[in-house]
Amino acid sequence: MSELEPFLVTARVALASTVLVVLAGLPLARGLSLAARRSARARRAVAALETLFLVPLVLPPSTLGYFLLVALGRRSPLGALADSLGVPLVFSVTGAVIAAAFASFPLFFEPAKGAFDAVDPRLEDAARLLGAGEGFVLARIALPLASRGLLAGLVLAFARAVGDFGTTLMVAGSIPGKTRTVSLAIYEAVQAGEERRALLLSVSVSAFALAALAGARFARARRAGAP
Repeated sequence: MSELEPFLVTARVALASTVLVVLAGLPLARGLSLAARRSARARRAVAALETLFLVPLVLPPSTLGYFLLVALGRRSPLGALADSLGVPLVFSVTGAVIAAAFASFPLFFEPAKGAFDAVDPRLEDAARLLGAGEGFVLARIALPLASRGLLAGLVLAFARAVGDFGTTLMVAGSIPGKTRTVSLAIYEAVQAGEERRALLLSVSVSAFALAALAGARFARARRAGAP
């Protein structure tokens, strides 16, 4: 098997899962941030939902993977429907993307909500009073002011998707050329006694993880130091 194959699989899965995370996490973070401004009761409800969305951070990856396997498997209504349409959700690239997305979602959602929370609501209210719609407020005020926090969350989510192991293994397995990511390839190399290959893969993915972490910290530092 080519040494580049696990990296190519990892890149495809991580990129697709990150897009999925952003598509789901951005409107959720924005919506909950706006909802929390309404009242104390709304803030309590938002806090409860936020806690729920952060559960994947504390669940063992194998546990999260098992829950997803049950929810997406052929015996579940969703899994059976997807399978009948020719898009199986388990032991497939689709399953790997979904697994990585669930595992990395909290790492985007939490910084994104924090970034939106930090936007001065008076600026948004002033724009609304001048006749601006919500789309304008989001695109021209909220997103630019929250951009550094969103970027930090984006980098962290992508890095988490790259390094996912247990969740992906449970949901998608380790299929060469399809779902065998770098993390799975490292595990299999160790199991096979291929220490040199395991070391090479480990050093490569560690270098990427450090670079991603440094990028996220730099983005956060710039956001903190912004006027």
